[in-house]
Amino acid sequence: MIRHMLPALALLLCLPCSTDGGKVLVVPIDGSHWINMKVVIEELHSRGHEITVIRPADTWYIPAQSPQHKTITVNTSIGFDESAFGEFVNKMITMRREGASFWARLALEYQLVLQFYDLNKQVVEMTGQMFEDQQLMQRLHEDKYDLVLTDPATGSGVLLARRLALPLVLNVRWTVQGDGHFAIAPSPLSYVPLPGAELTDKMTFTERVKNIMYFFFSKLQIMYVTDSNYRPFVHRYFGPDVHYMELFQAADIWLMRNDFAFDFPRPTMPNVVYMSGFQCKPSRPLPKELEDFVQSSGEHGVIVMSLGTLVAELPEDITENIAAAFATLPQKVIWRHKGKRPSTLGNNTLVVDWLPQNDILGHPKTKVFVAHGGTNGIQEAIYHGVPLLGLPLMFDQHDNFFRMKAKGVAKVLDIATVNKDNFLEALKEVLHQPSYREKMTKLSRIQKDQPLKPMERAMFWIEFVMRHKGASHLRTESYKMGTIQYYMIDVAAFLLVILVTLVYTSIVMVRCLLRKVAGRSKAKKE
Repeated sequence: MIRHMLPALALLLCLPCSTDGGKVLVVPIDGSHWINMKVVIEELHSRGHEITVIRPADTWYIPAQSPQHKTITVNTSIGFDESAFGEFVNKMITMRREGASFWARLALEYQLVLQFYDLNKQVVEMTGQMFEDQQLMQRLHEDKYDLVLTDPATGSGVLLARRLALPLVLNVRWTVQGDGHFAIAPSPLSYVPLPGAELTDKMTFTERVKNIMYFFFSKLQIMYVTDSNYRPFVHRYFGPDVHYMELFQAADIWLMRNDFAFDFPRPTMPNVVYMSGFQCKPSRPLPKELEDFVQSSGEHGVIVMSLGTLVAELPEDITENIAAAFATLPQKVIWRHKGKRPSTLGNNTLVVDWLPQNDILGHPKTKVFVAHGGTNGIQEAIYHGVPLLGLPLMFDQHDNFFRMKAKGVAKVLDIATVNKDNFLEALKEVLHQPSYREKMTKLSRIQKDQPLKPMERAMFWIEFVMRHKGASHLRTESYKMGTIQYYMIDVAAFLLVILVTLVYTSIVMVRCLLRKVAGRSKAKKE
């Protein structure tokens, strides 16, 4: 009997240790950010934790009912407008194709900045409504959560965690001020490129000038979009001596959705945990119809195209050109496309409303991924070793693809100038030049070669915070310091004053000594 029980005992010993059913309050962001958070929620639920999700009334994707979590619906609009993103992309493409003036394009970018301003304003207003709802706040206090898990690209979760005095874990790529690293870790502008600058960590003098100009521009944008919304709110609820970014920087753990297979090397901090590719997993079998289509490609393989969740369709003439280019290839094509069916579509192309992206990218017959440059899609491509053809549209997508291009695993096209010929030429280059797949395969091996899987690492640190009621021992005190103290400007000024005083005193003493010597010499002569 003992001999039969040994395998079962060994299995129990090998199971990962877990915190007994903790209670997690999740404040997510809609759209593709929810897709990330949902993966973490499902894993927490599978480990026995109780999850409550706060959602606005007009959410796109966050369900009111779910077997993985309970929900609290806040009766307010968060201001997300799915159609507005598509309209913005179409306007941008049209202006760039028509050679619109610099000022016209700048006006369009300004409109996007205004949208972000309004979004942050509505987030702050929603958070204020929650704070003033005594019933809701009493319920949240009485439920005795172990921590708040939030995406800090908007600030409601961070503000709520402070209000409830709960430990805080961030599922982060961006904060309200931009790239998450810049909020928590030292970021020397000499080799840490600003998002959007499209620079590597090896900069010439001119590129360093460009980088610092982007830095000053980002500061101006922060002053308008973020400071003006969060500063008065935080002063009202937490006191005039509290800066809103202190609340972000006081987070116990930063679960970063990238790593240095994706990004360039740069300084980091003890409470930053990298979990790039946490949503990636080995591919599962495809549905029979899809598998049959893939297998029909024979030795030529399959090309996959998807432009993510925010943009349902491209301008019609662009899709016509892309479809015509696909039609000339021997490969089969699976294209996630919701717009009008292109008239130039070939028999080798299957158009679908939805596709199991991870499973298709992991299929051995997949040769190239044509993508818009969202972080999720790029990380899945890296995980499965599939080279990329980029059609970046907006936000961080240009920057993401610039990194992939710098690593030699992607070819990038300007969506405004795409036609049948240059699309086909770029696609054939990625298909037939071995270097793209070889470098992506190497990047995939680097991403996977870790002592723990990214999701296991994320779960360990979330449960660590539950067990120890925080992780303050990993948190630097630098966030409590002002700019003058952080950069030692006061110390430098103090030492400079001492130095100037010593030099001045020395000069005065030398002059006095020289006068005395000169006076004695004169007296002797007389």
